Amino acid sequence: MRIQVNGEPLEVEENISLPELVAVLKLKAEQIAIELNHDVVRRAQWKDTLLHADDKVEIVHFVGGGCNQGGSSRHEAVCGI
Repeated sequence: MRIQVNGEPLEVEENISLPELVAVLKLKAEQIAIELNHDVVRRAQWKDTLLHADDKVEIVHFVGGGCNQGGSSRHEAVCGI
C-alpha cells in the first residue's frame, strides 16, 4: 500500500505499525517524533497504531547541539550570530 512519509510516497506492507515503519526506514526510535495525519502520536501508542493507505506520516528528528553566544568565529558564522 502507498503512504506518504515527509511528503514523499512510500510503498509499505498492509497493516504496518509505526515501530515497523521506523525499522523499515532504519531510524532510531528514541531520536524521532511521529505525526500521523496531522496528529502527534505518543510513543506509548506506536505499537498499537497501524497505517492505512494514503496515511500521511511526518517524522521529526531530534538533533543535539545548538548555538551559543560565546562560540568561535566559525561557530558564529554557522549559527548566524
